[in-house]
Amino acid sequence: MTNVADEMEYDERLAQFRQTRLNPFDRGEKEDGPQRGRTPPQQETRQELFTGTRIQSSDGTMDLGLAEDHFSRPVGSFVASDIEQLKLAIEECKKLILELPEHSEKQKDTVVKLIHLRLKLQELKDPDEDEPNLRMVLEHRFSKEKSKSVKHTCDKCSTIIWGLIQTWYTCTGCYYRCHSKCMNLITKPCVRSKVSHQSEYELSICPEIGLDRQDYRCAECRAPISLRGVPSEARQCDYTGQYFCSTCHWNDAAIIPARVIHNWEFEPRKVCRSSLRYLALMMSRPVLKLKEINPLLFNFVEELVEIRKLRHDILLMKPYFITCKEAMEARLLLQLQDRQHFVENDDMYSLQDLIDISSGRLSCSLTEVHTTFAKHIKLDCDQRCQAKGFVCELCKEGDILFPFDSHTSVCHDCSAVFHRDCYYDNSTTCPRCARMTERKHDEDSKDA
Repeated sequence: MTNVADEMEYDERLAQFRQTRLNPFDRGEKEDGPQRGRTPPQQETRQELFTGTRIQSSDGTMDLGLAEDHFSRPVGSFVASDIEQLKLAIEECKKLILELPEHSEKQKDTVVKLIHLRLKLQELKDPDEDEPNLRMVLEHRFSKEKSKSVKHTCDKCSTIIWGLIQTWYTCTGCYYRCHSKCMNLITKPCVRSKVSHQSEYELSICPEIGLDRQDYRCAECRAPISLRGVPSEARQCDYTGQYFCSTCHWNDAAIIPARVIHNWEFEPRKVCRSSLRYLALMMSRPVLKLKEINPLLFNFVEELVEIRKLRHDILLMKPYFITCKEAMEARLLLQLQDRQHFVENDDMYSLQDLIDISSGRLSCSLTEVHTTFAKHIKLDCDQRCQAKGFVCELCKEGDILFPFDSHTSVCHDCSAVFHRDCYYDNSTTCPRCARMTERKHDEDSKDA
């Protein structure tokens, strides 16, 4: 009979809790004052959290009193004692879960109560204040995030951001994420400002300087570090060669530009967080002039030679499109809008270009664009583009020639186009250059 009475009493208290606290996070409660003889929530929490909640049953387990109000919004601000009381209640819940029969309804309900207590504790530690939508810190332009379901990690404190109950921000420039409470602790400026003012890579492979030059401190936050892991593990960034603590270096991996240019190596290496963001922002920027940094690379990487030829041909096609109405209406040059530098020069590369060359993706896509451009000039546009073709003046035979044809050669002085065999077999000067020189000489004679 005692067990039955305990069960009935438990079910009655559980029903009362669920009825009065259906939504434990509802903030719509009126806080104008006590309701009809009811103790204000703050006082009720303090009075009932540990008084009268431990009822010893016949089986030796404790009933925490599920009808107690641990979840309503407090009147005024919580003090440290409230947080300590919640921590003690959480510990009591943990003990009760272990004591209750496994998979029983009592155990399941107690687990739900434990979750609610933990969420309430987290809310007290990080209250939901009216935060501004935009904040500026050390050139970071932080935007308040509204996502509640996606789980992220704070770049400052390295803990999880609980979007459901915590306010957090993301920098629109470098995508630095952090809690609202961590923003005033940020010491690293926005990486995008460095990209804007200094768009260049470190081209030495892992330029290590040693921990002693860093005073055995993290290169970013200056926390004490050591290779032995005491007091904190020293982690090396393969891009800068410097050492960082585990908070500033999460063992993220990235492709190192210096290793690509000098060794044609694309294996990702461990880098610190700031280097990871910098390399991500620099990925598509054409800042690598390979023929000056490492001209021998073209002798060993055949794909680079192929891409250089395709890019050179596209630059020769560009003047046809600029003066062609049909090409401008079709917006043919926009096919290279993701690699705008391909229609401006043929010697600058981005790190993404080199990665795509190594994988073969760039060769396929650029060949397709080259075919489309050539088809428009030689076949589709018979009024403007075809009319700008050349006839070989050395043999005066064959079809119309264009400077981007594979079997042609172009005069460097007058840009006339000839068959390659005719041009190299000819021992005399370019006929067009000779004609232009003679015309200029005649004009000078008339002026004299």
